[in-house]
Amino acid sequence: MIPRYAPDDIAGLFSDRARMEMWLQVELLATEAMAKIGAIPQDAAQACKMRAPRIDDEFVAAVQERERVTNHDVAAFVDVVQDRIGGPEGSWIHHGLTSSDVVDTAQCATLVRAAEVIVQDSTRLVDALCARARELADVPVAGRTHGMFAEPTTFGAKFALFALQANRDRERLIRARDTIAVGKLSGAVGTYSNIDPRVEAEVCAALGLTPVPATQVIARDRHAEYLYALASVGATIELIATEVRHLARSEVKEAQESFGEGQKGSSAMPHKRNPILSERLCGLARVLRGYAGAGLEDVALWHERDISHSSVERVVLPDASALGCYMLRNARELVTNLVVFDDVALDNVTRRSLGLVFSQSVLLALVESGLSRDAAYRIVQRDSRVAVEREEHLSSVLASDPEVDLRGEELERCFDLKRYLRHSHRFIDALDSIDVEPQR
Repeated sequence: MIPRYAPDDIAGLFSDRARMEMWLQVELLATEAMAKIGAIPQDAAQACKMRAPRIDDEFVAAVQERERVTNHDVAAFVDVVQDRIGGPEGSWIHHGLTSSDVVDTAQCATLVRAAEVIVQDSTRLVDALCARARELADVPVAGRTHGMFAEPTTFGAKFALFALQANRDRERLIRARDTIAVGKLSGAVGTYSNIDPRVEAEVCAALGLTPVPATQVIARDRHAEYLYALASVGATIELIATEVRHLARSEVKEAQESFGEGQKGSSAMPHKRNPILSERLCGLARVLRGYAGAGLEDVALWHERDISHSSVERVVLPDASALGCYMLRNARELVTNLVVFDDVALDNVTRRSLGLVFSQSVLLALVESGLSRDAAYRIVQRDSRVAVEREEHLSSVLASDPEVDLRGEELERCFDLKRYLRHSHRFIDALDSIDVEPQR
């Protein structure tokens, strides 16, 4: 992932140094476990631990140089580690293991660490959405369907629904984290032919992973689930960002992204305050969805393994983790700092809509007065069209329509905003069901 979209704390988990540090940890834990059960000499395992190399840039460069000969990264890594430890003890490194034992177990441990960070950021987004929902609980805004005025709702309802969806994403992330928290050290095709299952149990326990049956590789549906959880996060953020983009349009102007001191919205037009953060998040959501598709493509491998998944995962797992983290943090910033023009929103409901947002209330009142539903519908439909053509409030058009038997308080009640929104607190009440503490 390019640095622009890769937070340092996530990117660092997937660096060459971090990857090899995790590989070395798996190798050393394996030698320690083998010595514990008497499979290799105790003093050899101790020597491997004491003389283990420091994983720094020089070590990484040495592995890369060796890989030019081996054309195999793990084999090159093992060669360099054994050389640094020295013989004869270094020869016990990677004893009975296959590359995927090391790579898959280390990768899962890394993904769990990444997921922990991402779950925390997801929780912070949920918290921010809940806070804005409660703050804006009673602020009216025109609901829209098909991009057109529908009926009144509240900003609180919008943010509450976002919060509930973001919380479902958080729960999916937690499940995906637990699904990926597995390891295997069971040899070339997973039959423990040259390694005792107790070694796998010891290594996985030390890393906080659960041993699972596997072929040479851990089943890739687990990784696909992780990538889907991130894609789902991106889709929810795109939903929020898309709403902001629409509400920020010049002809709507019910909300606006925050605008920093010295910020420029356009290089050519000084008046512009473009929703650039929302647009960026919408674009990155498309990338995240692509990674989910790649993860599903990796599930079907040949027989006990092939490596068609390996090149894919070197790109998509670090990049998706970084993007998910980046998007969550920026979405929280978007939500927290979003400027809401409640006066404009109210004006759109009460004046600019010409009262059309109350049309269903009028329809039902006419039905209750004795008209058939179709007759009532045709009257309100006709008068709504007249209101638009004349740019006159629907209530005035109805009041002058001889076919409408609604007068005074009875007609006014149809346009009572408070009555429309009397149950909007239910959106806010639903937030009480959210458990903001990440569960393990």
